[in-house]
Amino acid sequence: MNKPKVLMAMSGGIDSSVAAMLLLEQGCDLVGVTFRTYDGGQTSGCGNISAADEAAAIAAKLGIQHHVADFRQLFHDNVVCNFINEYMHGRTPNPCVLCNSTIKWGFLLKLADELGCSHIATGHYAKIVQHQGHWHLAEAADKLKDQTYFLWMLTEENLSRTIFPLGEFTKEQIRQMAAERGFVKLSQKEESQEICFIPDNNYRHFLAEHVPDFEQKCVAGDFLDTQGKIVGKHEGFPNYTIGQRKGLKVAFGVPKYVVSINADKNQVVLGDREDLYQHELVASHCRCANLELLGEGHCLARIRYRSKATAAKITVEEPSVDNLTLKINFDEAVWGVTPGQSLVIYRNGMVIGGGIID
Repeated sequence: MNKPKVLMAMSGGIDSSVAAMLLLEQGCDLVGVTFRTYDGGQTSGCGNISAADEAAAIAAKLGIQHHVADFRQLFHDNVVCNFINEYMHGRTPNPCVLCNSTIKWGFLLKLADELGCSHIATGHYAKIVQHQGHWHLAEAADKLKDQTYFLWMLTEENLSRTIFPLGEFTKEQIRQMAAERGFVKLSQKEESQEICFIPDNNYRHFLAEHVPDFEQKCVAGDFLDTQGKIVGKHEGFPNYTIGQRKGLKVAFGVPKYVVSINADKNQVVLGDREDLYQHELVASHCRCANLELLGEGHCLARIRYRSKATAAKITVEEPSVDNLTLKINFDEAVWGVTPGQSLVIYRNGMVIGGGIID
């Protein structure tokens, strides 16, 4: 049986590089590609010119073709603009989720077709399974590195043409594999935890530089307590996110947290840590390959990447094809529900749906 011709997304980092090595060892016909998504930013990591150079060097050592795809305008229009728009409406976006669905898969699959590749592969830590005739993401063997939270927007068509070579391995095993194959320096490479196009992880500075008339739009307003009483002045709602405790620049004698943000009124509500716990939420723009799975008892739902998945009951509020809306009732209250972030729903380690928190 002939092995598939695979378009391997290469960032120059250890994960995608080892993924390429594994596919080559399995006999796949491999073509490497690195995409340019922005200028400047980090000196390493996906999306910039440095990443393209590093990936090209790895591809040369592996003896495979390497291409650079310039997605900078597409990335700006689809990811950066959404990031800015969400923050300027008092929400906290997750650009990696949108990038994966619109850039890394949306346009990479088109490029794969142009290059005659039947599949694409990435260095993500995730698995793909089939269940009741549908394609689903499934959690990786390394639960600390599992990246299904960032991949929930992928469609069944995306998954049917995707390979995740690292799904069965731990990060430590991947480092060992790189070293064993002669890539010792690569095996020791550190990872960046920042948003790729915000190198200093300071989104406020990014907004100030990229939002027209930001100084006129980000103006002082009222801090309110949970009863609606004015308790101080803030420096403009875009400077705050749900759950924020530091940087409020107002002393209360006890720790206070950002509980909610009203962008229209330029108001930021502060409260105690306990005020950030809630038992339910609504998510819109949801995706679910098999709606019947949502009604089969309890699921586990995650409201942020590093948060614990919590048992919950899912109710379909609006079954519209264009905007599937779900209501989630948690068995135990969850902390820091943040509009704009992703909700991802699991059962038995398999992703059965996801959406954007309202």
